[in-house]
Amino acid sequence: MKMKSSKNLAIIACATFGMGFSQNVSATKPNVVLILTDDQGSIDLNCYGATDLKTPNLDRLAQNGVRFTQFYVGSAVCSPSRACLLTGKTPQGAGLPAMASSTKGHAGMPTEQVTIAEVLKKAGYATGHVGKWHVGYSPETMPNQQGFDYSFGHMGGCIDNYSHFFYWGGPNVHDLWENGKEVYYEGQYFPDLVVDKATSFIKGHEHSPFFLYLAFNNPHYPVQPTKKWRDYYKGLPSPRREYAGFVSSTDERIGKIIDLLDKLKIRKNTLIVYLSDQGMSYEERTGFGGGNSGPYRGGKFSLFEGGIRVPAIISWKGTLPEGVVNDQMCMSMDILPTIADFCGVKEVPKDVEGKSIKPVILENKASVHDVVYWQLSKQWAVRKGDWKLIGNPVDPSPVTKGLLSFPKDKLFLANLKTDISEKENLAEKYPEKVNELIQDYLGWAYSVKEDVYSNK
Repeated sequence: MKMKSSKNLAIIACATFGMGFSQNVSATKPNVVLILTDDQGSIDLNCYGATDLKTPNLDRLAQNGVRFTQFYVGSAVCSPSRACLLTGKTPQGAGLPAMASSTKGHAGMPTEQVTIAEVLKKAGYATGHVGKWHVGYSPETMPNQQGFDYSFGHMGGCIDNYSHFFYWGGPNVHDLWENGKEVYYEGQYFPDLVVDKATSFIKGHEHSPFFLYLAFNNPHYPVQPTKKWRDYYKGLPSPRREYAGFVSSTDERIGKIIDLLDKLKIRKNTLIVYLSDQGMSYEERTGFGGGNSGPYRGGKFSLFEGGIRVPAIISWKGTLPEGVVNDQMCMSMDILPTIADFCGVKEVPKDVEGKSIKPVILENKASVHDVVYWQLSKQWAVRKGDWKLIGNPVDPSPVTKGLLSFPKDKLFLANLKTDISEKENLAEKYPEKVNELIQDYLGWAYSVKEDVYSNK
């Protein structure tokens, strides 16, 4: 799909909306639909370069909005990434730097954290969560206690899409909840249930502003596409075949939500944000692959680009620029302040670490971040301009994308402008840059000095 580049963004915005554009945006109180997919590869949409997938609905969303090429999530695993998105903070700031438990009764993200649902609810929005949660499984950390008026979905990391049992490890238990009460829909395809519940929520609030957090558990394992898409991709080798079918099954259901907004004639008053929670998985449960990180190295659990650079689209049809590709570096923690900005909501927690990317979208301004940081277990990373330094790197991707050798690669320096694949470690060649980025990292409030200097 051919789209306009970011360098044309300012021209488009001015030509289309004129001098009164910013006033028009601030005067509007749009609905918000935040769509999150799970373990979707960095280029696993047609509009991101995939040639063996069929994703017409998300491609259509990109054509009706802004597609980002350098959009990062806060972590390369589910729970910290979701905490970052929901609070507008790094996972460390959100109090959930590691995976939340998938066992009932276990807390996750601290209750004092303020979610995007709480921010918008205070501003008069009806708030709904449908799909995966995975940031807390105790009564006080489940969605209804974190700002959501309505909630339907599973609290743990994943469920079988037909039995709705958690099969990651024993004990195998049922995990499906509606407003804090366990519910049973045996044999019903979970992605269809997600659409049904989301549809009911939207129809119930079509005449007043609403916020819907639509968190699909797809294409995360268990990889269970519908027969339609299994048949469509039968010529592809496994595990790409199953994964592709699940991506298209998800795209089809996202399309139903977009079509509903059109049918109800509220699409032009609805801000839609789409992204994946992290990169593709190489885990055994997903067949050791299936997704496509394109030129990027790494995947889920890794701070190489393939683990944290994700597909992301923002669309507000008739209001925001359309068919634009934006190349500025943005972060998922920017979503909360950006939504608040577009919705005219002034009361945002002072400790939010993200920044509104409204000027990046509307005026082609430079990235709102000079330096960004990640910490995942003992892995850490810092990006500054085109330079990126990873400490204690982990790489689950195939050897064809590079082979780490320790202790030489304990500090891995790459220039993303000249080597987007992060194949060559430039640490020995540019020691001064390594030292500069180490000092930047150590100046971050959540840095761990031992992870820099330990020989383990």
